[in-house]
Amino acid sequence: MSGAQPQWVPTEDDIARARVTDFARVVAERTGATVPDYHALWRWSVDDPDAFWGVLWDYFELGDRPDKVLVSQEMPDARWFPGTRLNYVDQVLRSARLDRPAILDVAEGGVITEVSWGELIGCAAAFAERLRALGVGVGDRVVGYLPNIPEAVVAFLATASLGAIWSACGQDYTAKAALDRLGQLDPVVLVTAESYQYGGRIHDKRADIEALQTGLPSLRATILADELNECTTAWLPTTPVNFNHPLWILYSSGTTGKPKGIMHGHGGVVLEHLKAIALQSDIGRDDVFFWYTSPSWMMWNFQIAGLLVGATIVTYSGSPNFPRPDALWHIGARVGATVLGTSPGYVLGCIKTGAVPRDEHDLSALRTVGITGSSLPPSSSLWLRDNVGERVQVSSISGGTDVVSAFIGGVRTVPVWPGELSAPYLGCALDAWDESGKPVRNEVGELVVTKPMPSMPVGFWNDPDGSRYRSAYFEMFPGVWRHGDWITITDRGSIVVHGRSDSTLNRHGIRMGSADIYQAVEQLPEVTEALVIGCELDDGGYWMPLFVVLAEGAELTDELRARINKTIRDEVSPRHVPDEIIAAPGVPHTRTGKKLEVPIKKLFQGADPAKVVERSAVDNPDLLDWYVAQRRR
Repeated sequence: MSGAQPQWVPTEDDIARARVTDFARVVAERTGATVPDYHALWRWSVDDPDAFWGVLWDYFELGDRPDKVLVSQEMPDARWFPGTRLNYVDQVLRSARLDRPAILDVAEGGVITEVSWGELIGCAAAFAERLRALGVGVGDRVVGYLPNIPEAVVAFLATASLGAIWSACGQDYTAKAALDRLGQLDPVVLVTAESYQYGGRIHDKRADIEALQTGLPSLRATILADELNECTTAWLPTTPVNFNHPLWILYSSGTTGKPKGIMHGHGGVVLEHLKAIALQSDIGRDDVFFWYTSPSWMMWNFQIAGLLVGATIVTYSGSPNFPRPDALWHIGARVGATVLGTSPGYVLGCIKTGAVPRDEHDLSALRTVGITGSSLPPSSSLWLRDNVGERVQVSSISGGTDVVSAFIGGVRTVPVWPGELSAPYLGCALDAWDESGKPVRNEVGELVVTKPMPSMPVGFWNDPDGSRYRSAYFEMFPGVWRHGDWITITDRGSIVVHGRSDSTLNRHGIRMGSADIYQAVEQLPEVTEALVIGCELDDGGYWMPLFVVLAEGAELTDELRARINKTIRDEVSPRHVPDEIIAAPGVPHTRTGKKLEVPIKKLFQGADPAKVVERSAVDNPDLLDWYVAQRRR
């Protein structure tokens, strides 16, 4: 890694014009800190988080704040901005403008619809009034079962303006998968759409909506997305709430059971997203921000943050590969995207089809390609340079639903090295630790965060004593956030992400828990047990095999394979149909009965079997030999 050459280096003009450079100047003026470059600024931000987040608050002119920003640094009980009241929507309203649209909505057929700031705010105001008439107030839950359309943004803003709590699933989830998430919340209003278009086909969701209505007895109303197009000329009033009051609820992958509802607060999200969007991504009022995403994924929430800085965001609910494999580049060119986000898997697909986006589309406006969902291999990063644009920055980011942001990524003032993430984000005290809790450099370690961030969860839903929250992040290293990623911090401060150290499935940037797939597959009479893993491959691809243990007398015929795939497609998600179905003699477990998903994944990624798992801890250790043999076939 130390001998690699950067593929993109910021020019003097890039550095001078970057928002983070202006922020560093303000830091030096107000605190006297010496911050000559980004890494010095990052070091200051994590050494003195109270000062950093306080200056950030002032820099974005968020109003009065307490003298002491961070009352306690102890995780997971850090206390931020005591006594402060605000509303996320206030920052959106402050950024409203007349000269550019707030949203560009792209239909799969190619039609682009502009949504002005006035329309966005007016429709949100009208919907907020309707919610108010239904008795919706502070702390109530409003949920969405929606494609990525402007009405989803309207519904979120209206909900947040009241101090109610938003939560959503994309319509690629079945009703059962959506109920596993939204059903925990006792929501009072469901916002949905009867259908969406994907891959050239209209997907009718009316039966799923009926199932949701049946499964959500707390509902006072179901409101269709079309009804959110009724706007008012009145301004959108907001209800001030406490800094930590929940803004939305996102979900863990559901790997070990029902997905956990992760709550983030208004104040923490505003601060983190202003930092991530304006300082790290250098997105501002002149930008068009397009990230291919779904309301099920935290990148939907991240993209909405473009509105916090007055940028135009893009909504698109269609396929990234329809009607041609380079559809995203075509859309990016048509909307004039300056920042376009996608996944390593999509980039690999473009490589395999021989696409050359720079020759086939006008990408002259494009400044940055964002990448997340899994690790981007060096070959794909260099392909982007050669086939999208030499002066286009590749900003690979890594974070999670857990903080609804990134820990690591690009920044406009730091070079890009192939296969590496440029730097830790400001205010993120990131480190790589070995199993004993010692920092390591130039070797693989666990990604940890040693000091609090304001967008860390304010808690999990239905976790009154915080025990599930503490267990999720602070069990391995008490008082330190352990995220579950393997990383290497290089001697130049860049980071290589090697993949998850847990068993979350992350295909095409859409996360899914293995438990959802097991619930579907293991109900089939021919299948007694199943094991699914998702492996990040060296070429940037993603291989997701499903191992099935068959009932006595059953055979893995083509007909059974088709039925298994159909079951997953119908009951879980069409995006998570496995790449291969393999008959297995059994599934290895821990002595307490937990499937060994992580060790098996490590085996298929080339790890030494002797170091992956202690055989004496496995209920049937001989099964490990079979899986090792499968790796070598």
